[in-house]
Amino acid sequence: MPDTSPADPVAEAFEAQRDRLRAVAHRLLGSHADAEDVVQEAWLRLSRQDAADIHNLAGWLTTVVGRISLDVLRSRRARPEASYDDRLPQLVVAVDDGPAPEDDAALADSVGLALLVVLESLGPGERLAFVLHDLFAVPFDEIGRILGRSADAAKMLASRARRKVQAAGRPTAARREQRKVVQAFLAAARLGDFEGLLRVLDPEVRLTVDTSDGVVVVLGATKVAAGATARVAGGAAARGRAVLVDGLPGFVSWREDGTALSVMAFTVVGGRIAAIATVIDPARLAAMDLPDPV
Repeated sequence: MPDTSPADPVAEAFEAQRDRLRAVAHRLLGSHADAEDVVQEAWLRLSRQDAADIHNLAGWLTTVVGRISLDVLRSRRARPEASYDDRLPQLVVAVDDGPAPEDDAALADSVGLALLVVLESLGPGERLAFVLHDLFAVPFDEIGRILGRSADAAKMLASRARRKVQAAGRPTAARREQRKVVQAFLAAARLGDFEGLLRVLDPEVRLTVDTSDGVVVVLGATKVAAGATARVAGGAAARGRAVLVDGLPGFVSWREDGTALSVMAFTVVGGRIAAIATVIDPARLAAMDLPDPV
């Protein structure tokens, strides 16, 4: 931790930026632990610099945090099977009885998980450009320097990411189509139809599995499809039903004895599944207010 005594003005200036830097890193990485590590690394790099040469400390620190976070994101893409400390947020599960006009307002507010899982499904460059520009107002020329690309290229990445986020956040316009895509996924998984799974999965789909040992991430349609067919073919699920999970199309499955086996939430973008958030941790499942098995 930096020395925050009055005799150390650089440390004081850094501490004044700490909360904002932590927020930037957390939005980029989705992990409190990783965000803390990134902010601490930014401090170490600042401590090795001559502060007199830094004319805009806030901008300099944001750039450093962005570059370190980008390295972490790229490392995750190379090692998608790694476990992460941060769990999925507490999920609200409701029976999915089809769209009802009186539910529209509630569904419109239920985009927290959608935003989270779509951010996780973005490529490192897309996520950095979108988060830094749209959430923290960092100029595109600065984002381009972090990415090693032009400002126009950074703008295109942010625009592409924005379209994905906006598509996932539309609560009712495409709800029926989203259900059809999810139903097609579940049917293909039950039949072991690998090609059918690939047809409904985005090539860069992200599967996040909350287990008792941490969160495991799997990237790519081929790996997600292979895992889906294996789990269903050899799984212990006896019953299941469609649900809404934080307003997203979802599915709950139970064992024969009535204990919950898993909760899944699907983010559908452009007619394909872009992300799947799954909870199989028995402790978390036991703490959820789940509907009765059918």
